[in-house]
Amino acid sequence: MPTNMKELPVSVGPEHWRFLQKGKFSDLQNDSSNCSMDDSLDTDADPAMSDPCCDGENPVVVEGQRICDAQDQIRGGVIRTPCTKTRMSEALGSEVYFKKEFMQFTGSFKDRGALLALMNLTEEQKKRGVVTTSAGNHAQAMAFQGGKLGIPVTVVMPKTAPLVKVSSCRDLKAEVVLYGSRFDEAKAHAMKLRNERNLIYIDGYDHPDILAGQGTVGLEILEDVPDVDYVIVPVGGGGLVAGVSAAIKHVNPNVQIIGVESERCPSWHTAMENGQPIKCQQTIKGAKQSISDGLNVIRVGYNAFATAKIDRMVTVSEKYIAVAILRLLEGEKSVVEGAGAIGYAALLSGVLPEVKGKKVACILCGGNIDATVLGLVIDRALVQEGRMSRFMVVVSDRPGGLARLVAILAHMGASVKEIGHDRISLASYVYMTGITCTVETKNKAHAQEVRQRLEETYGEDLRWQQESDE
Repeated sequence: MPTNMKELPVSVGPEHWRFLQKGKFSDLQNDSSNCSMDDSLDTDADPAMSDPCCDGENPVVVEGQRICDAQDQIRGGVIRTPCTKTRMSEALGSEVYFKKEFMQFTGSFKDRGALLALMNLTEEQKKRGVVTTSAGNHAQAMAFQGGKLGIPVTVVMPKTAPLVKVSSCRDLKAEVVLYGSRFDEAKAHAMKLRNERNLIYIDGYDHPDILAGQGTVGLEILEDVPDVDYVIVPVGGGGLVAGVSAAIKHVNPNVQIIGVESERCPSWHTAMENGQPIKCQQTIKGAKQSISDGLNVIRVGYNAFATAKIDRMVTVSEKYIAVAILRLLEGEKSVVEGAGAIGYAALLSGVLPEVKGKKVACILCGGNIDATVLGLVIDRALVQEGRMSRFMVVVSDRPGGLARLVAILAHMGASVKEIGHDRISLASYVYMTGITCTVETKNKAHAQEVRQRLEETYGEDLRWQQESDE
């Protein structure tokens, strides 16, 4: 039997590579088939569905002193999270401090604004109860803080909300209503419940008390790192960046505020381009495909947009968010969700050259990520890092064909993680088989060496699968 595949009298054309699509990573390609360009629901267009605390015609600007007062008010009701220098600073070329808001009781910074908003209700409003809309973190915070204060809480969440967040809200004794596939659909239903039950609606990223509560994160950063040069803030609806920037600029106007959002959900950029918050069509399409689910808000807050003092806005791709989650897990021993890791992702991506050699605080705003999603994200990040590779190759189905492939991998120091045969897709080639193989490699350079060696052996009968940069 020939020892070299190229000696075999067969040519495997593109039509014989159907098994390429059966692999574990086939879902890495962007699938927009379930996305719609239909306009999102607009609750502000109907007076009966609007929120008087978030009025686009008369936005509230939350001043720094209000945030300082909020810090005194919620002191003891939330965790004073650490802001510590990371050992990964040297690799980043900056002195980087992580503000670890994922250490709050409910796993995100949302505890702060939720507590302040609930504390400022009248006694009569507290008895009636509140309703809110959230993809998960704000809902958990409202459930937790409402439970402590004895205030009934109803949360309306999209059906696409992460299971870990839905389960947590129920465990915290909130009434959980799953409605719609998008945030705006859930919000419209929450407004309907508000009117039917005479509840108080508290917007999770635009209520003035929410902004003031979130801003206390900025005050704590300045207490721990008073000479900080840059503060990097994740941006979704804008509540965190608005509060943090207002607080920090109030104390030290020289600190630069950088906001970060996903390329797939650039709602703040859309607001900047139009001079006001409007629905972002790109977010409507991209939200279902983003791992930073906590930031996927179709239109940023009116009060948040009026309040925020951002010096620069950037976007990052999903691949850097995945890599950031992996590196935080390995290097910082911290489990952080996509929204929480996006600031660190901006540092990894190289879009912030101005922070080199500077003192930087990066807010890790949340850690509520499903275990199953975390596993998928780790796999994708390993691919991006060149530490896991997948290829498909046609080899002889005679004795020794597979052994030869495995021997090459062993010689190159690549560890086989998964391997499978596909004989059915090559029905015209009885003595050939398709092999799907996932291997662990050291880094991108090592992966390239393995690929080159296999290409030398199998030529056109090798297909190396790469993840798209999109």
